[in-house]
Amino acid sequence: MKPLVAIVGRPNVGKSTLFNRILGRRKALTQDEPGVTRDLNYAECEEGGKSFILVDTGGFEPDEAIKDDIARKVKEQLRLAIEEADLIIHVMDGRVGPTPQDKEIVEVLRKTDKPVLHVANKIDTAGLLPHKDEFYSLGVDEVWAVSAEHGLGVAELIDKLVSLLPEAKEEAAEELIKVAIVGRPNVGKSSLLNSLTGKPRTIVSPVAGTTRDAIDTVFGKYLFVDTAGIRKKQRISRRIEIYSVLSAIKSIERADVVLIVIDGTTGITTQDEKIAGLVEERGKACCVVVNKWDVVDKDHRVAARYKEAVYGKMPFINYAPVLFVSALTGRGIKRILPTIDAIYEEATRKIKTGELNRLLKQVVSAHRPPVYRGKEVKFYYITQTGVLPVRFTAFVNYPEGIPPSYRRYLVGRFREGLKLTSVPIRFSFRRRH
Repeated sequence: MKPLVAIVGRPNVGKSTLFNRILGRRKALTQDEPGVTRDLNYAECEEGGKSFILVDTGGFEPDEAIKDDIARKVKEQLRLAIEEADLIIHVMDGRVGPTPQDKEIVEVLRKTDKPVLHVANKIDTAGLLPHKDEFYSLGVDEVWAVSAEHGLGVAELIDKLVSLLPEAKEEAAEELIKVAIVGRPNVGKSSLLNSLTGKPRTIVSPVAGTTRDAIDTVFGKYLFVDTAGIRKKQRISRRIEIYSVLSAIKSIERADVVLIVIDGTTGITTQDEKIAGLVEERGKACCVVVNKWDVVDKDHRVAARYKEAVYGKMPFINYAPVLFVSALTGRGIKRILPTIDAIYEEATRKIKTGELNRLLKQVVSAHRPPVYRGKEVKFYYITQTGVLPVRFTAFVNYPEGIPPSYRRYLVGRFREGLKLTSVPIRFSFRRRH
C-alpha cells in the first residue's frame, strides 16, 4: 500500500522535468513544447526510507484530446489527482509568474483535504528567487522555488514531500486472498463484483491506510480490494480511458491475484494491453475475464479464437487462464473463484531445493547456455527465494553471461516441470563466491 504522489499543473511548466529529477533518471520525454507527454508516466520511488508511486499527470492526455481545450484537460488532470493521489505537487512557471490558470488550479486544490506542495519551477539563478514571492498572491501558505532542470531546491522539496507522506500500511487480514478487479471503463467490473459476491451478502469496510477512499469488499476467504474505485462510474476521470490506469496501479499493487476484465463485444484494446502490462510488471498472478459473452455472436470456435487473440496481443501473460463470462446472466461466474484458488495455490507454492536442483540439472543438460566470452557458463545450484510471484535464484559463475533467450528457456522448462502453468515466474542469477 504505497502512497501515490501526483504532479499537476498547466502545460509547459516542467512537470515531466520535475518527475525525472525526483526519480533520479531520465524516464519522461521532456521538450519545451506544451503537451509533449502523451502516455502513462509513473514510477516507484524510495526516499528517506519511504516508498511511494510518483505520477506525472501530463502523461494522461489521450492522443485524441491533443486538439481539445487546454483548460478542460487541466481540470481533468486535477480531478484525477484529487480522486486518486495521497499528495499533490502543483507546478507553476517561476519565470512567467502566476497566471489565471494557476489561480484556478489553486482554487480547486484548496477544496481538497490532501496535502499540496505549490512549486515555482524554472528558478535557475539567485536573481530569479524574488519571483517566488509573486505566487503568494494566489493565497497559498508556502511556495517552493526549484529548478527541476538543474536540480536546485529539489532536495528540500523531496524532504518536505517525504515528511508529509503517510506511512505505508501493512495489510490486515493476511489470511484472506486479496483480489483486484481491473480493466478499462464500462467493461463490467462493478457488475462482475456483484455477481461474484451477491449484494445482500457483501460486507464493506473502510481500510485505513494510504488510499483514503478505498473500500474493500470481504466475501468468504476473499478480499476484493478498492471496490470504491470500481463502483464510482460517474467520476469525470472515468470517461477518459487512459485515466483508469492510475487507479488500477493502486489496486494491482495490493492484490495477490488480479482479474483483468475485457469487454467481449469490443475485442482487445490498447488500453487492455496497458493494464495487463501493469499486472505483469508487478509479477502478479492473474486471470483474464472476458465479460459480456452473452452478447457475442459466436459458435464453438469463437472462444478459442478469442483466447488466441488475447495471447497474441498480450504474450507477456500467455500463462494466464482466460474465462468467458456474463456478469449480467451469471454465465461462467461460478468458474472464477475456483480459478482464483488454483492460481493462488500455484503462486504461493514452496518447492523443495532438492526437487529444484534435480530439474535444473535436467534442463541445463538438455540445452546448455551459450559460451560467454569464450568461457563455459556453469550452473551450481538453485533455490526458491520468494512467492507471489514465485522467484528462483540460480548461482552461476557468470551471471552476466545468461542471455534473455536462455532466461526464457529456463522459465518455460521450470513452468512445465513444476506444473506452475498459470502464474508468473521470476528468475535471478547470482555469482557463486
